[in-house]
Amino acid sequence: MLSAIKSRPATDSQSVFFRCIAGCSAKHSIYDVIYTCPSCGNLLEVHHEREPLQKRNASEWKQLFDSRVGTTKWPYGSGVWGMREWVVPSLIDQNIVSMCEGNTNLFWAERLGQQLGIPDLWIKLCGNSHTGSFKDLGMTVLVSVVKQMMAQGSSVKAVACASTGDTSAALASYAAYAGIPAIIFLPAGKVSTAQLIQPVSNGAHVLALDTDFDGCMKIVQEVTRDNSIYLANSMNSLRIEGQKTVGIEIVRQFDWEVPDWIIIPVGNLGNVSALYKGFKLMMDLGLIDRMPRLVAAQAAKANPFYESFKNGFKEKITVTAQSTLANAIRIGDPVSYDKATKAILETDGIVEQATEQELVAATAHADLTGMFTCPHTGVALAVLTKLLKRGVIKSSDKTVVISTAHALKFTDFKVAYHESKLEEVTSEYANPAVHLPADVGAVKAEIKRRMR
Repeated sequence: MLSAIKSRPATDSQSVFFRCIAGCSAKHSIYDVIYTCPSCGNLLEVHHEREPLQKRNASEWKQLFDSRVGTTKWPYGSGVWGMREWVVPSLIDQNIVSMCEGNTNLFWAERLGQQLGIPDLWIKLCGNSHTGSFKDLGMTVLVSVVKQMMAQGSSVKAVACASTGDTSAALASYAAYAGIPAIIFLPAGKVSTAQLIQPVSNGAHVLALDTDFDGCMKIVQEVTRDNSIYLANSMNSLRIEGQKTVGIEIVRQFDWEVPDWIIIPVGNLGNVSALYKGFKLMMDLGLIDRMPRLVAAQAAKANPFYESFKNGFKEKITVTAQSTLANAIRIGDPVSYDKATKAILETDGIVEQATEQELVAATAHADLTGMFTCPHTGVALAVLTKLLKRGVIKSSDKTVVISTAHALKFTDFKVAYHESKLEEVTSEYANPAVHLPADVGAVKAEIKRRMR
């Protein structure tokens, strides 16, 4: 059981603030209701002044973070709040809304790696979290800041997001835990049943709109112009502060060794931006001396970032996202494009795509080695396979694939695959259950047939 929560005075918040990613000079409090730069309209980022953090050296930071893993002292048992000095140090303990997110296992995919020809293959299982996705990492930060804002007399009365499923689940859960009303905008008919029922169960106000995610995003931005409703999508850079801890956590789990590659499925592009931000902070503070190469993996039916990468990021490409089995990344106009472009360029990264056939095959193949893979992780695994075949990723490279969500959220997809009912794809690894009479002879005959 976690030790009792005790009050903690807020530290000086002047060293952590919002600033414009384009370089405008203004600074804004992280407790202000603001999402974009008032001067130029670009996104904001949470900036941590380096000088206060450099009062500890690299070894001291490593020792501190290592010492907090698994602790029952509030709130350090969380993988996010175990790094609170690098996240939002000014929060008081009572306002931290945490369900011990993070600290997810880094799984050695030994058998899959052997079959693909890359023995040093690891899967970061971010879906092993409270609501089943990596979105918990960002939502604990955002909802905690909102709780403190409200305690300080802010006009904010509710939180809201547009979602393809996982964001809504995380926001609804954390908001319910904090006692804050949540409003969820979902594209009607484009979210799995398991994803839909999560915010419904947590008491959120769920609005299914006759549009896609991009359409929901436009509406939620209009609704949240009223400062009584706080925008919780990844264009709000508080989310990035929590999500950046996954990269730091990976390095810590490798005893502070940097992998050669990290591959992550992307839609709105906040997650790859967050990875870069965590690694940049570690670089600046001397904990690491190099960056991993980042790979952003997209579904071919929702691939605007891939198309932009092909033209050298000379211009931002937007598309009308088509129906894809990787529905959580079905986004045609990603909000965090500029941040993600920087992440790819500064890590000598790559953007690659996977077709529907490639992603379902990669998903099913991984499952046969003991994994249980969501279709979005299948996109990343398919991209890994393509880069291995092209010789871009070498067999000796230490490679991490980030699994962003738990596959139990996508059981309809799994069932349809193994019953060969998915449109446009061939279920080459289909393994449907066989119905037999309750007869020993029939059972033995079937086992003999299968075990040949």
